[in-house]
Amino acid sequence: MHEEVAAYVLGVLDEDDHEAFERHLETCERCQAELRELAELPDQLDELRNASSTSDDDPPMSMSR
Repeated sequence: MHEEVAAYVLGVLDEDDHEAFERHLETCERCQAELRELAELPDQLDELRNASSTSDDDPPMSMSR
């Protein structure tokens, strides 16, 4: 997987990289396929974040045990 695909989906590319990736995307079938696979990722991350912030039943997770 190209890391640019994930960065593009998450919206973290700067303007120049964003435009360059969109030009690349026009002709790269592999990146187009990867983009389709990752297209729902931002929504899934939002759902996960919302679920964890509204869940009062679960105790906070701690790295130290």
